[in-house]
Amino acid sequence: MPLPGWIRRRRISLTVSLTAVSLLVLAKAAEPPRNWLPEAPKQPKPVVASCPAIANPDPLMGPRTRLPGSWRGLAPVRRDLPIVVMAGHADSQNMDGSGTPGYAVDVLKQNPMDARMRDELYWNFKVQQKVVELGQQQGLRISGYTPPALTIRNHRDPATNWAQAKVRSARGEYILEIHFDAYSPYGFGSGLIPAINRQLNVVDESLANAFGRFPRTFRGGLGGPRRGIGILEIGMLQGELETRLRDPAQRDATVTCLASRVVNALARGVGR
Repeated sequence: MPLPGWIRRRRISLTVSLTAVSLLVLAKAAEPPRNWLPEAPKQPKPVVASCPAIANPDPLMGPRTRLPGSWRGLAPVRRDLPIVVMAGHADSQNMDGSGTPGYAVDVLKQNPMDARMRDELYWNFKVQQKVVELGQQQGLRISGYTPPALTIRNHRDPATNWAQAKVRSARGEYILEIHFDAYSPYGFGSGLIPAINRQLNVVDESLANAFGRFPRTFRGGLGGPRRGIGILEIGMLQGELETRLRDPAQRDATVTCLASRVVNALARGVGR
Protein backbone atom coordinates (compact mmCIF):
# COMPACT_ATOMS: atom_id res chain seq x y z
CA MET A 1 0.00 0.00 0.00
CA PRO A 2 1.65 3.33 -1.00
CA LEU A 3 2.41 5.81 1.76
CA PRO A 4 0.32 8.96 1.95
CA GLY A 5 1.88 12.03 0.29
CA TRP A 6 2.42 13.94 3.55
CA ILE A 7 4.51 11.06 4.98
CA ARG A 8 6.64 10.89 1.82
CA ARG A 9 7.28 14.67 1.96
CA ARG A 10 8.29 14.48 5.62
CA ARG A 11 10.69 11.57 4.95
CA ILE A 12 12.36 13.49 2.08
CA SER A 13 12.65 16.64 4.24
CA LEU A 14 14.23 14.63 7.08
CA THR A 15 16.73 13.04 4.69
CA VAL A 16 17.79 16.46 3.30
CA SER A 17 18.19 17.87 6.83
CA LEU A 18 20.37 14.93 7.96
CA THR A 19 22.53 15.30 4.85
CA ALA A 20 23.06 19.04 5.47
CA VAL A 21 24.03 18.40 9.11
CA SER A 22 26.49 15.69 8.06
CA LEU A 23 28.17 17.99 5.53
CA LEU A 24 28.47 20.75 8.15
CA VAL A 25 30.09 18.36 10.66
CA LEU A 26 32.58 17.14 8.03
CA ALA A 27 33.49 20.72 7.09
CA LYS A 28 34.12 21.65 10.70
CA ALA A 29 36.26 18.56 11.18
CA ALA A 30 38.40 19.54 8.21
CA GLU A 31 39.21 22.97 9.69
CA PRO A 32 42.56 23.28 11.52
CA PRO A 33 42.27 23.42 15.32
CA ARG A 34 41.91 26.98 16.66
CA ASN A 35 43.46 28.47 19.77
CA TRP A 36 40.70 29.40 22.16
CA LEU A 37 42.36 32.79 22.74
CA PRO A 38 41.32 35.56 20.29
CA GLU A 39 43.95 36.43 17.72
CA ALA A 40 45.83 39.65 18.45
CA PRO A 41 45.35 42.34 15.81
CA LYS A 42 48.31 42.62 13.46
CA GLN A 43 50.49 45.63 14.18
CA PRO A 44 52.18 47.57 11.36
CA LYS A 45 55.90 46.91 11.21
CA PRO A 46 57.99 49.94 12.20
CA VAL A 47 60.03 51.56 9.46
CA VAL A 48 63.67 50.80 10.20
CA ALA A 49 66.10 53.00 8.36
CA SER A 50 69.68 51.90 7.80
CA CYS A 51 71.52 54.97 9.02
CA PRO A 52 75.28 55.36 8.56
CA ALA A 53 77.36 56.12 11.62
CA ILE A 54 78.11 59.79 12.30
CA ALA A 55 81.49 60.88 10.96
CA ASN A 56 83.27 64.00 9.68
CA PRO A 57 82.87 64.37 6.78
CA ASP A 58 79.62 62.52 7.21
CA PRO A 59 78.45 59.96 4.60
CA LEU A 60 74.94 61.42 4.80
CA MET A 61 75.19 65.06 5.89
CA GLY A 62 78.52 65.88 4.27
CA PRO A 63 81.23 68.03 5.89
CA ARG A 64 80.75 69.99 9.08
CA THR A 65 80.99 73.75 9.14
CA ARG A 66 84.37 75.12 8.12
CA LEU A 67 83.93 77.95 10.65
CA PRO A 68 84.02 75.98 13.90
CA GLY A 69 83.01 77.64 17.15
CA SER A 70 84.86 77.45 20.45
CA TRP A 71 81.86 77.71 22.78
CA ARG A 72 80.69 75.01 25.20
CA GLY A 73 77.20 74.34 26.55
CA LEU A 74 77.49 73.49 30.23
CA ALA A 75 74.30 74.70 31.93
CA PRO A 76 72.13 71.79 33.14
CA VAL A 77 68.50 71.39 32.02
CA ARG A 78 65.41 69.60 33.32
CA ARG A 79 64.62 66.14 32.01
CA ASP A 80 61.20 67.45 31.03
CA LEU A 81 62.60 70.49 29.22
CA PRO A 82 59.92 71.75 26.79
CA ILE A 83 61.35 71.65 23.26
CA VAL A 84 59.77 73.44 20.32
CA VAL A 85 60.87 72.53 16.78
CA MET A 86 60.40 74.99 13.92
CA ALA A 87 61.11 74.87 10.19
CA GLY A 88 63.48 77.59 9.07
CA HIS A 89 62.08 80.11 6.54
CA ALA A 90 58.53 78.84 7.13
CA ASP A 91 57.15 82.40 7.10
CA SER A 92 59.45 84.09 4.56
CA GLN A 93 58.74 82.63 1.13
CA ASN A 94 58.78 84.90 -1.93
CA MET A 95 60.78 87.53 -0.04
CA ASP A 96 64.28 88.06 1.31
CA GLY A 97 65.34 85.14 3.49
CA SER A 98 63.43 82.42 1.63
CA GLY A 99 66.20 79.82 2.05
CA THR A 100 68.30 78.00 -0.51
CA PRO A 101 66.69 76.46 -3.61
CA GLY A 102 69.35 73.73 -3.47
CA TYR A 103 71.87 72.63 -6.08
CA ALA A 104 69.38 70.50 -8.04
CA VAL A 105 67.03 73.42 -8.70
CA ASP A 106 69.49 76.30 -8.90
CA VAL A 107 72.25 74.64 -10.96
CA LEU A 108 70.78 71.50 -12.54
CA LYS A 109 67.49 73.31 -13.29
CA GLN A 110 65.31 70.53 -11.93
CA ASN A 111 61.77 71.26 -10.79
CA PRO A 112 61.31 72.31 -7.15
CA MET A 113 59.71 69.80 -4.82
CA ASP A 114 56.82 72.22 -4.22
CA ALA A 115 56.26 75.29 -6.38
CA ARG A 116 55.03 77.31 -3.39
CA MET A 117 58.37 77.21 -1.57
CA ARG A 118 62.12 76.85 -1.83
CA ASP A 119 63.41 73.29 -1.61
CA GLU A 120 65.11 74.06 1.69
CA LEU A 121 61.78 74.80 3.35
CA TYR A 122 60.25 71.68 1.81
CA TRP A 123 62.91 69.53 3.52
CA ASN A 124 62.86 71.66 6.68
CA PHE A 125 59.17 70.78 7.05
CA LYS A 126 59.79 67.07 6.46
CA VAL A 127 62.55 66.84 9.07
CA GLN A 128 60.66 69.03 11.56
CA GLN A 129 57.61 66.77 11.41
CA LYS A 130 59.66 63.60 11.80
CA VAL A 131 61.70 65.03 14.71
CA VAL A 132 58.50 65.83 16.62
CA GLU A 133 57.04 62.41 15.84
CA LEU A 134 60.13 60.45 16.90
CA GLY A 135 60.78 62.71 19.88
CA GLN A 136 57.31 62.10 21.28
CA GLN A 137 57.81 58.37 20.80
CA GLN A 138 60.96 58.63 22.94
CA GLY A 139 59.11 60.46 25.69
CA LEU A 140 60.54 63.91 25.08
CA ARG A 141 58.39 66.90 25.93
CA ILE A 142 58.52 68.10 22.34
CA SER A 143 56.17 69.91 19.98
CA GLY A 144 56.29 71.77 16.69
CA TYR A 145 55.30 75.26 15.67
CA THR A 146 54.32 76.23 12.10
CA PRO A 147 53.24 79.76 11.11
CA PRO A 148 49.78 80.13 9.54
CA ALA A 149 51.15 81.51 6.24
CA LEU A 150 54.25 80.94 4.10
CA THR A 151 54.77 84.69 3.71
CA ILE A 152 54.54 87.10 6.66
CA ARG A 153 56.36 90.29 5.72
CA ASN A 154 56.21 91.93 9.15
CA HIS A 155 58.74 90.10 11.29
CA ARG A 156 57.06 91.56 14.40
CA ASP A 157 53.86 89.71 13.59
CA PRO A 158 53.15 87.48 16.62
CA ALA A 159 52.67 84.45 14.34
CA THR A 160 56.22 84.45 12.93
CA ASN A 161 58.91 82.04 14.08
CA TRP A 162 60.91 84.97 15.50
CA ALA A 163 58.02 86.35 17.54
CA GLN A 164 57.00 82.94 18.85
CA ALA A 165 60.60 82.09 19.73
CA LYS A 166 61.10 85.30 21.68
CA VAL A 167 58.04 84.63 23.84
CA ARG A 168 58.65 80.92 24.30
CA SER A 169 62.36 81.27 25.01
CA ALA A 170 61.61 83.85 27.71
CA ARG A 171 59.50 81.28 29.53
CA GLY A 172 62.20 78.62 29.43
CA GLU A 173 61.37 76.59 26.31
CA TYR A 174 64.18 75.29 24.11
CA ILE A 175 63.68 76.48 20.52
CA LEU A 176 65.28 74.53 17.67
CA GLU A 177 64.91 75.60 14.04
CA ILE A 178 65.69 73.08 11.28
CA HIS A 179 67.67 74.33 8.26
CA PHE A 180 69.62 73.03 5.29
CA ASP A 181 72.64 75.10 4.32
CA ALA A 182 73.30 76.54 0.86
CA TYR A 183 75.32 74.45 -1.60
CA SER A 184 79.08 74.93 -1.99
CA PRO A 185 80.82 77.35 -2.24
CA TYR A 186 78.12 79.45 -0.55
CA GLY A 187 77.30 77.11 2.32
CA PHE A 188 79.45 76.13 5.28
CA GLY A 189 78.24 72.65 6.26
CA SER A 190 76.37 71.08 9.16
CA GLY A 191 76.37 72.48 12.66
CA LEU A 192 74.48 74.34 15.37
CA ILE A 193 74.33 78.14 15.56
CA PRO A 194 73.32 78.51 19.21
CA ALA A 195 71.02 81.06 20.81
CA ILE A 196 72.53 84.35 21.96
CA ASN A 197 69.94 85.49 24.47
CA ARG A 198 70.56 82.83 27.10
CA GLN A 199 73.21 80.72 28.77
CA LEU A 200 74.31 77.78 26.62
CA ASN A 201 73.26 74.41 28.00
CA VAL A 202 73.94 70.70 27.66
CA VAL A 203 71.34 70.31 24.90
CA ASP A 204 73.29 72.82 22.79
CA GLU A 205 76.44 70.83 23.52
CA SER A 206 74.84 67.52 22.58
CA LEU A 207 73.60 68.88 19.23
CA ALA A 208 77.03 70.38 18.53
CA ASN A 209 78.71 67.04 19.22
CA ALA A 210 76.41 65.34 16.71
CA PHE A 211 76.35 67.99 13.97
CA GLY A 212 79.21 70.44 14.58
CA ARG A 213 79.24 73.97 15.99
CA PHE A 214 79.21 77.35 14.28
CA PRO A 215 80.64 80.43 16.03
CA ARG A 216 78.07 81.79 18.46
CA THR A 217 78.16 85.21 16.80
CA PHE A 218 78.10 83.83 13.25
CA ARG A 219 77.69 86.76 10.80
CA GLY A 220 77.62 89.14 13.72
CA GLY A 221 74.70 87.42 15.41
CA LEU A 222 71.64 86.35 13.45
CA GLY A 223 68.07 87.46 14.14
CA GLY A 224 66.89 83.99 15.15
CA PRO A 225 69.57 83.31 17.79
CA ARG A 226 69.03 86.82 19.21
CA ARG A 227 65.45 85.75 19.93
CA GLY A 228 66.34 82.38 21.45
CA ILE A 229 66.45 80.14 18.39
CA GLY A 230 69.13 77.50 17.98
CA ILE A 231 69.63 77.15 14.21
CA LEU A 232 70.55 73.60 13.24
CA GLU A 233 72.10 73.33 9.79
CA ILE A 234 71.57 69.69 8.77
CA GLY A 235 74.02 69.92 5.86
CA MET A 236 74.55 71.64 2.52
CA LEU A 237 71.68 70.93 0.11
CA GLN A 238 73.75 69.22 -2.57
CA GLY A 239 75.47 65.97 -3.50
CA GLU A 240 74.63 62.69 -1.81
CA LEU A 241 72.33 64.29 0.75
CA GLU A 242 70.16 66.04 -1.83
CA THR A 243 70.21 63.01 -4.14
CA ARG A 244 68.89 60.75 -1.39
CA LEU A 245 66.22 63.23 -0.39
CA ARG A 246 64.97 63.59 -3.98
CA ASP A 247 65.00 59.85 -4.69
CA PRO A 248 61.51 58.48 -3.86
CA ALA A 249 63.05 55.10 -2.97
CA GLN A 250 65.41 56.63 -0.37
CA ARG A 251 63.50 59.72 0.76
CA ASP A 252 61.63 58.40 3.79
CA ALA A 253 64.63 56.52 5.14
CA THR A 254 66.87 59.56 4.69
CA VAL A 255 64.47 61.90 6.49
CA THR A 256 64.11 59.33 9.27
CA CYS A 257 67.89 59.04 9.65
CA LEU A 258 68.34 62.80 9.85
CA ALA A 259 65.49 63.19 12.33
CA SER A 260 66.80 60.28 14.43
CA ARG A 261 70.14 62.02 14.80
CA VAL A 262 68.42 65.18 16.00
CA VAL A 263 66.19 63.31 18.45
CA ASN A 264 69.05 61.20 19.82
CA ALA A 265 71.08 64.36 20.44
CA LEU A 266 68.13 66.03 22.19
CA ALA A 267 67.52 62.92 24.31
CA ARG A 268 71.16 62.79 25.38
CA GLY A 269 71.05 66.48 26.20
CA VAL A 270 68.13 66.16 28.61
CA GLY A 271 69.61 63.05 30.21
CA ARG A 272 67.46 60.36 28.62
